[in-house]
Amino acid sequence: MESKEMRAAYADTLIELATTNRDIVVLEADLMRATGTGSFQKLFPDRLVNVGVAEANMVGVASGLSATGKIPFASTFACFASRRVFDQFFLSANYARLNVKLVGTDPGVTAAYNGGTHMPFEDLGLMRTIPGLTIVEPSDPASCAAFVRLAAAMYGCVYLRLPRKAAAFLYPAGEKFEFGRAKRLKEGKDLVFAALGSLMVGECLKAAQVLAGEGVEAGVVDVLCLKPLDEVTILTAAKATGRIISAENHQVMGGLGSAIAELLAEHRFGGGFKRIGIRDEFGEVGTQDYLVKRFGLGAPDLADAARKLMKES
Repeated sequence: MESKEMRAAYADTLIELATTNRDIVVLEADLMRATGTGSFQKLFPDRLVNVGVAEANMVGVASGLSATGKIPFASTFACFASRRVFDQFFLSANYARLNVKLVGTDPGVTAAYNGGTHMPFEDLGLMRTIPGLTIVEPSDPASCAAFVRLAAAMYGCVYLRLPRKAAAFLYPAGEKFEFGRAKRLKEGKDLVFAALGSLMVGECLKAAQVLAGEGVEAGVVDVLCLKPLDEVTILTAAKATGRIISAENHQVMGGLGSAIAELLAEHRFGGGFKRIGIRDEFGEVGTQDYLVKRFGLGAPDLADAARKLMKES
């Protein structure tokens, strides 16, 4: 399958937007090479601000630029975009009703060799508590480009959770996306996986293929937007199959697993439910493949969870 680096999809889309919209500005905390925005800086040197290793200040500067009518995209590693700048983003950008687009890169195990200190398993849990904030995690380069465009066009703060590495295209270039709308990638009558992000969507598709060889029809929903959550699509899929498994590259507490558990409880869902994700642990150093296996995020783990759920419900 054709693939593209997610950071390239991000940077290319910013360049596309900035060519016709002079209000698009980019802020970096000395990570242009990591984020891929060096190409933006070459074309628009006066519209990229490198604040240095000062992430909280970056959010403050972004908020100030927003107050003057600019559309700032501020990016750094997701551990810093959440834990380190939470108060500034909460108050200076969101409470002030401004228009800051905060991009957290290398989420969860995709941080790999950066290790436990740089491995955010809790960023979504933090961001979900901010009133009115839109939270999105694209699953492929096409959805990444689309959500960058949507973020630029919409007034309001957005948290974009973005792995840097290459991801396979799941959608054609012209696919339509909306904030708060999930996509059903695969239909299934026995159970459904609800996955967030390119890593987990890919693993769920692999697990569904394995299960199909065992006579189990598993559907896959690409959640895309954690907030607002597409409650109708998720609840409809859960009720249709009677079984649902959430899958996220994040703590099962506070993120997608919690959001779906809340949804199912409020609607008195009587079927089976399991959560795949990090279970109350810190990160560690390793390759992404090792970390996926270490934390039980891979297709074999998802398939095992599905088998157990089929026996229990």
